[in-house]
Formats: sequence, C-alpha cells, structure tokens
Amino acid sequence: MIKNVFIPNFFKFYNILWKAALPFLKRHPRLAPTFDRRINPAHLQPADIWIQAASAGEAYLAVSTINAFNTDRPVTIMVTTTTDQGMEILTKTLSPKKISPQINLCIGTFPFDSPKAMKKAVQQINPAIMVLLETELWPAHLYALKKNHTRVLIINGRLSKKSSRNYKLTKAFWGSFAPERILAISAEDAQKFSMIFPQTRVETMDNIKFDRMTVQSTADKRSALAEIVPREMPLSIFASFRRQEETQIIEMIKILLKKGPNQIIALFPRHMHRISPFLKALNKNSLTVYKGSQISSVLTNPAIILWDKFGDLHQAYSRADVVFVGGSLVPLGGQNFMEPAALGVPTIIGPHWQDFAWVGKEIFETGAVTQCRNWQHTAETMSRYLVKSENRQTRIDAVNHYISQKQGGAQTAADTIWASWLATHK
Repeated sequence: MIKNVFIPNFFKFYNILWKAALPFLKRHPRLAPTFDRRINPAHLQPADIWIQAASAGEAYLAVSTINAFNTDRPVTIMVTTTTDQGMEILTKTLSPKKISPQINLCIGTFPFDSPKAMKKAVQQINPAIMVLLETELWPAHLYALKKNHTRVLIINGRLSKKSSRNYKLTKAFWGSFAPERILAISAEDAQKFSMIFPQTRVETMDNIKFDRMTVQSTADKRSALAEIVPREMPLSIFASFRRQEETQIIEMIKILLKKGPNQIIALFPRHMHRISPFLKALNKNSLTVYKGSQISSVLTNPAIILWDKFGDLHQAYSRADVVFVGGSLVPLGGQNFMEPAALGVPTIIGPHWQDFAWVGKEIFETGAVTQCRNWQHTAETMSRYLVKSENRQTRIDAVNHYISQKQGGAQTAADTIWASWLATHK
C-alpha cells in the first residue's frame, strides 16, 4: 500500500495540470487522431500481461520479446504504444505465424497519464504483470498499477545521466511506486536504478537490440553514392554529425585532404535542415563542395560531396573505405556506429557515445570500431585507415562473433515475464 501522505495531494494537483493541458493536446496535429482513445481507453481489452512500448525503438523490443515467448498455456498479452510509428511497427511486424498459438495478442494506444484515464485503463486491462520496456515512468500509471496490485517489471532498462539525476532528486516520491524487478542493460544502468529503487531486485541482461542485429556481406547494395564514386578511388564518409560538430568536421576534412588528396569525401549531416548553412561554412573555408543532387555521372576527380538526399546512408556504408560516425565529438550521446561496423568498414567515433554504451567497450577490442580522443586524433586515424589495407571479412567475422555472444536478451525478457506471471497463479 502507498502510505506517503504526500501522494494523494500530489495527484490532486497533477489532475488539475492534466485538465488544463488537454484542450491544447486535443489540437496537436499528431495527437488529434487518437485523442479520444488517449483520454477514454475503452478500446483496451482485459489481459494477463500488459507491455508498454513507448515508440519505435521500444516497439521493436516488444516484437522480439513476444516472438520469444514459448508458453504452455493460454495467455492474453496487451501491447500499447504512444506513437503512430510504434503502432505501425506493432501491427505490421507482429506476425501470427511467429507468435505462440497460446498467445491472444491485443494492440492498443497508451492513454494519457491523467489520473482518471489511467485509473480506467488499469481497471479495464486488469493485468497481473506490467512490463515497461527501457524506462517510461508515469506517476498516475504506476499509482494505478500499485493500487491494482499489479507486478511491475522494467525490462531492458536504461537511464541517461540526466534522467538518473532527476529521478534521484525525487526518489522518495518514486519509491512509493517501486517496480518488483528491474533487468538493466548494463552494470552502470543497474547501479543507477538501485540508487532510485533500493528495495527493488535489480539485475543485468543482454540488450534485446542485439537480437535484431545481423552482420551483412560486403557486397555493394544499390547505392546512389556508390554509382558516382569511381571504384579505384577511396571513399571517406562522415555520417550523422550534428550542428555542434560542424566546425571540427571542417578541420578534419582539411587534414584528410592534406594526407590523402586523391579521395572522395561524402558528408551526411544528421539533420537535413543543416545542408544549406553547412555548405556555406564549407565554402567559407575554401572547400569546393558538390551537393549529391547535382551529380548525375561518375566522378573523374577527387571531390567533396554534401549528400542532400534521404535514405541512402546505410547503403552507402558498404562502399566506404572508412567511416566517421558523428554525435560523438561533443557530448551528444553518439549515433549508431554498429551499422557500418557490421559491414566490415573501419568505423571511427569520438569520445562521447553514452547513448550506445549498451554495445559495450569490448567492441573496440574487435578492431571494427575505434574510439578516438578528439577530432585531431579522429582525423589522423581515418587517414591511416585509407592507406592501410585490411581484410574486411576479418572485421565482419569479429563483429558477427561479438554480436552472437550478446544475443539472447529477448529470451531472457520473455522467460522473466513468464515466470512472474506464473508466480501470480500459484
């Protein structure tokens, strides 16, 4: 039972805030189509297990986990999501052929965390087990689950430094809704959770994201960039870099051209709206740059290409001789460096990769990914890879072995959820 006298008063105030916010949320273009279902969760059905997959990333985790279920008795699972993208993934990817025939699967929209809507949702679903994927803690949701005597599990749990700091400042409040069990994706995340929920059983697990990884061949895929880069000319790719890194990227390009002038450099900013201002900055530094959309035939000379087309980066990786993945030169958390690494391409990142810490530092021991101290070190390392010939298949094999050792998180999640549900039926 929740004994903290502060809690009821908090929810009175929390309810007032939601009443004030709902008229504005109703006019939000992305929320308007599903607004009625978010405030009146009548579409949600009773279920034994309720899994919340907030957005696209969590939706994929839910798919992997449900596919891993191997039940010996009928069970109803309700999966909810907060976003349209999450809903699309769940409805298109959860195939009845891959799911155990014992599972009755329901998919719905996660309601707003207004106390009234959430109380109704929990009463209507009445789950024995609530599964929160990664970390999505909503006070009214957890309060209603606690009053309903629902066991709460956090699976594939992770906490950023900022979230951890904020939760620690209010841990007396969150402690009133402590989950029964947490499976975190790293020892560091487990420690963060333990400091917020000291009474909760906290363990580690392999990240379910590894179960979705596959190592691909080095054969060129259909890539618009590959079609304009001569086969004999080296290709360096700067991928997914952010506005805060642009000045350093320009200096890195200068170093690369000085050490290896006979190459193609392709630039893929993380955000397309940075194309024009970054182009101006490059020109101010006396760098001649072509937009990808301006090139219609195979290049005959070295060049710098600023790619201004959507959706070609992953395909372009397979043609690259070296790749720098941005978001890592400054404290921005990093971007997905496993995509080029899985293709056997020498992959370079800066010192900041907190958002992908779940991959593990051991990835650097494979030789497929290199972490550098700063932008100067990064540029020097890229230059060395352009002149050093290595067996790409060796890197592919190393990454493949690394990933295979990390897989199994989905099965761990499914087994943990199933065991918790069975414990409620003794």
